[in-house]
Amino acid sequence: MEEMIDKMDAAIKIALNNSLQKLEDKFDADVIFFFGEIRYGSESGYRTFIEHLQEEKDKHDRLVIFLNTPGGVVEAVEKFDNINRHFYEEVFFVVPDAAMSAGTVFCLSGDKIYMDYSSSLGPIDPQVFNGKQYVPALGYLDKVNEMIAKSTNRGLLSQAELVFLQQQDIAFLRACEQQRDLTIDLIQEWLVKYKFKNWNTHSDGRPVTKEDKRQRAKEIASKLGDNKVWLSHGRCIDIKKLKEMKLEIDDYSEDKELKKLIRDYNNLIISYISRFRYQFFLHSRNYF
Repeated sequence: MEEMIDKMDAAIKIALNNSLQKLEDKFDADVIFFFGEIRYGSESGYRTFIEHLQEEKDKHDRLVIFLNTPGGVVEAVEKFDNINRHFYEEVFFVVPDAAMSAGTVFCLSGDKIYMDYSSSLGPIDPQVFNGKQYVPALGYLDKVNEMIAKSTNRGLLSQAELVFLQQQDIAFLRACEQQRDLTIDLIQEWLVKYKFKNWNTHSDGRPVTKEDKRQRAKEIASKLGDNKVWLSHGRCIDIKKLKEMKLEIDDYSEDKELKKLIRDYNNLIISYISRFRYQFFLHSRNYF
C-alpha cells in the first residue's frame, strides 16, 4: 500500500513538472507557484527559492508567479518584490483562484495580472499583530475612528464602546496607520513603475503624463482600501470590478489553450497541497 502511494506521488510530481514546463514555454518565462500566507520570516526561504532558479542554464528574464494566498504583511511583500526585481526584468502574476489583501498588493507589483471570470483579488487591508493575533489594520482604524466621531458629535457611547476606546494602545494604532500608509505608497509606486509603464495614450488620444499615472494609481489604491465599499476583509473582487476601477487585467477566460494550461496545473497542485494539508508551499521546475 505504501509503495503504491509513493508511486502515485511520484506520478503526480512528474505530471506537475510537465504542466509547469508547458507553462514556461507558453509564457517564455520561469514559472513558480506560491501558496500560503505572506508572513515575516518567509523572505529568506523565498530568496533561496528564487536564487536556486538562477542556477539553471535555461533561466529567463521574465518571472510568472501563480499566486494563491489569503494575505499577510506588506513588509514581506516589499521584500519579495525586491528579490524578484533583482533577477527579473518582468514579473507577471497568475491568479486562478484568489490572492487577498497583501496578496493583492503583491499582484500590483507585477507588469501584468492574469485572471479569469472566477478569479478574485481582495480589499487591501494589511494585517498587524496586536500581541495575540493578526488583525486587519484598516478595519480596526475605521472602527476606532467611528467611535471617536460618535463621541465628538455628542453621541452617547455605550459602556462597552467607552471601555474599548480607553483600552486602546496608541503605539498599536500608530502601527496600523503606518501599515495603511506603507500599503498605499507601495501600490502607487509599483503601478506607476510597472503596470502603467506602457500606458502612453488616453482613449481620446491625449498623451498620458506622469501625473496622470500617479493620479490613476492613487484612485485605484483608494478604491481597493475603502472598507465602506467592500464591508468585509474577505470580500472577493472579481475581474469585472477591477476593470471598473480602470485596472488593466489580462483575462484568459476565452483563451482556451491558456486556460487549459493554467487549470490543469493549478487544479492538480491544489489537490496535492490539500491532500497533505500544507500551510505553505512553493514549486518550480527545480524545487518541489
